[in-house]
Amino acid sequence: MTTHHEPTPRPPHQVLDGTDIARVVTRIAHEIVERAKGAEDVVLLGIHTRGVHLARRLHGRLAQITGREIPLGTLDITMYRDDLRLKPARALEHTEIPPGGIDGKLVILVDDVLFSGRTIRAALDALNDIGRPRAVQLAVLVDRGHRELPIRADYVGKNLPTSLREAVQVRLSDSDGVDAVLVGDRDFTARSSQAMAAKPSEPHLPE
Repeated sequence: MTTHHEPTPRPPHQVLDGTDIARVVTRIAHEIVERAKGAEDVVLLGIHTRGVHLARRLHGRLAQITGREIPLGTLDITMYRDDLRLKPARALEHTEIPPGGIDGKLVILVDDVLFSGRTIRAALDALNDIGRPRAVQLAVLVDRGHRELPIRADYVGKNLPTSLREAVQVRLSDSDGVDAVLVGDRDFTARSSQAMAAKPSEPHLPE
């Protein structure tokens, strides 16, 4: 009898390092200034969690380029997700809208990875409860494809073709201690996470 062995899951490999991410953020900031004609009415809203860190970095670059403080806020989409009943309860984050609000403004949503589009749909629903922007655009660090909804990003750091069996990990120094984007088999990532949960006292070594 022939025994079929499943292929061994591949560990993550790095596709962007800290220098790449810094360069991408700078490029997106310049694209925003060019497309928004100086970014005079732009409001940045970072989607929790890593989207908030990226929005703060974009905010800093835009200040350097324009010489102005671009309004910056955060957006929690937890209660707007369409998978709430399918997954364990999530901790609520903090939505913070700049003092000038978003009415009549060009709101740029910032997130780390664009995948199915469902996170952004939830963000748009959340925006509807906050105000009425003039327009909404989307900036992401990585677009990995596999859209399930008709949503696209206006500003993309890196288009990264992936298979559904792969997982994209974004690590940012603000929350993870290092800047990197890694791609590896989803099974390997899941097994690594389970091993870490089973042995919380052992230090985590970078893959």
